[in-house]
Amino acid sequence: MASSILRTEKLCKSFSNIGVQQHVIKNLDLEIQTGDFTVIMGSSGSGKSTLLYALSGMDKPTMGKVFFADTQIQDFSNDELAVFRRGNCGFVFQSVYLLENQTVLDNVLTGALIVQKNTPALVKKAQELLLQVGLHEEDFQKYPNQLSGGEAQRVGIVRAIINDPKILFADEPTGQLNSSSSRDVLDIFTKIHQSGQSIIMVTHDLKTALRGTRVLYLRDGGIEGEYKMCAYGEDDLKTRRAGLQKFLDEMGW
Repeated sequence: MASSILRTEKLCKSFSNIGVQQHVIKNLDLEIQTGDFTVIMGSSGSGKSTLLYALSGMDKPTMGKVFFADTQIQDFSNDELAVFRRGNCGFVFQSVYLLENQTVLDNVLTGALIVQKNTPALVKKAQELLLQVGLHEEDFQKYPNQLSGGEAQRVGIVRAIINDPKILFADEPTGQLNSSSSRDVLDIFTKIHQSGQSIIMVTHDLKTALRGTRVLYLRDGGIEGEYKMCAYGEDDLKTRRAGLQKFLDEMGW
């Protein structure tokens, strides 16, 4: 039986806007199991990205608790959160944010060296991961401005997983990619999940959501509904799509 890797109790997040409190996440209880591929969906302004950042320690909740395994993280200082994220979390964003003055390989190693020692084994691991996501040896010494959007996002994924995070967080990872590059990137996420990686991903895209094993639909800062699926590729895609579409229609997506 899978164990809980992340859970919240009465999670709240508010922002002050011209003296008015805006409650984005409201008393949210959530549990994520090890190995889940959880997709967070909802209309614009429903709190998807806010929830992702609160779960990952990128932002502190206003109230409530966040348990990462058995560790409460909501009261950590900013420095403690930074150390915690480096050792436990990987992040893939819509914009890749590669360092423009560093090569592909150095971009990956820069993130890794904060946690690991610079050893031949680490360099080999980075190279192997880059090859696994479809890049080639001649790409290792390229700079970000020499990459396509899809290639840059692959580098971003390798940078996110090289430290073996307990959870990989992704915020609209295909949002700036064309359909072909999006499919390639989603195939990588599927392979990563099949290897046992826990993933939490925010998306507004049906094709992206189909890769998950669990879809949470947010409305006004709370979970309106939940839809579970088997691992991608273990069922008929047409049936899978129809089931998820029906759920989203019921949610008013």
